[in-house]
Amino acid sequence: MIIPDIMTYNKRNHFLLILILGALTALAPFSIDMYLPGFPAIAKDLHSSIAEVSLSLSSFFIGVSFGQLLYGPLLDRFGRKRPLHIGLVVYLLASLGCVFVTSVDALIALRFLQALGCCACTVAATAMVRDLFPVEENARVFSMLLLVVGVSPMLAPAIGGYVTEFMGWHYIFIILTVLAAVILAASYWKLPESYQPDPHYSLMPTPIIRSFLFVIKEPRFTTYAIAGAMVFAGLLSYVAGSPYVFLEIFRVSGTQYSLIFAALAAGLIGSGQVNSVLLRKYKSEQIIIVALAIQAITGIILVTGAGNGWLGLAGTLATIFIFLSCAGFIFPNASALSMAPFAQHAGSASALMGALQMGLGALASVAVSLLSKYDHTAFPMTGVMAGCSLLALCVLLTGSYFIRRGVARKTAQTAAQFNDAAA
Repeated sequence: MIIPDIMTYNKRNHFLLILILGALTALAPFSIDMYLPGFPAIAKDLHSSIAEVSLSLSSFFIGVSFGQLLYGPLLDRFGRKRPLHIGLVVYLLASLGCVFVTSVDALIALRFLQALGCCACTVAATAMVRDLFPVEENARVFSMLLLVVGVSPMLAPAIGGYVTEFMGWHYIFIILTVLAAVILAASYWKLPESYQPDPHYSLMPTPIIRSFLFVIKEPRFTTYAIAGAMVFAGLLSYVAGSPYVFLEIFRVSGTQYSLIFAALAAGLIGSGQVNSVLLRKYKSEQIIIVALAIQAITGIILVTGAGNGWLGLAGTLATIFIFLSCAGFIFPNASALSMAPFAQHAGSASALMGALQMGLGALASVAVSLLSKYDHTAFPMTGVMAGCSLLALCVLLTGSYFIRRGVARKTAQTAAQFNDAAA
């Protein structure tokens, strides 16, 4: 049950609420982006290769995907805050463990545990947006969260690059440990409990599966969640492949890579804020279809040009900038449209949406890592990015057709019932 007087809190502390929810959502991308510039140093210290170190990124994606399915039912059973705090503690301890690793296998395992804790933040934040704000405001709120989250790819690689160069890559995980402690304190004392614990919500496998099936059967969820997850997989393909493409192929320095990563992220952030303005005039359904069509076309140009070496560094950067800018329009609208049908099952819906994103993202990042071992061009990264955007467009077009059919069928049934009653 959503706590009834929560909107009073929302109006008084709107900025603080958005900031804390944004920090919770940003912890995962910070955990991903901050250590990317340190890949060469980590590989050297752990006597491995950059490709092997990148598997720690894949293990993180897998951990987040699996963990979100675990936390969804817990959030619906115990409220939002208690599972969130447990997850933050797990993340904190795993981050501290990463400081002392001596092998790449240990790093891969600890990153998996780190992800299990981190995913509680993402699921809880998404569910609390559905709890705390009117459904028609969700897309705007997600756009504001994207502004906070967008700081991550701008600051995290730059911080990671400088920390690695002047202090060593171990200190990256010390910073993440401190960051988790600060977020834990802020959420404990300043974040309201937005959902009363439900002692009747069963944690047995059968009711949990039934709850997930209830969410999956909603065509609006499956359409927008899967399309958004495919776009997210394209984004993570870029994250996984960019260290190799820019550091190895284009031979930029670690500092230059950090600046490039931040500059490209500006497109994601800026478009997310433009989306908030567009929502005053257009519906989420209208914005997402246009943005996804443009991204698919851009993906084709990217894989054709960069994969064959035609674009060069400047052309590759410009095309990726457009690709990521489209994602800034897609993510908030896909999230809002996916969550809109649910109130009582918001935790499960949020968990499934996050699991889809990270699950497909993990597969995409692994594909990029494996392909990079055999194809030493930009094609592994750009090919997966383009494929994800094209599949997302196909899912959206197909799903929208069935959604319209479902709405038409319900309208016809309602009209028939009305005519029968009148007769």
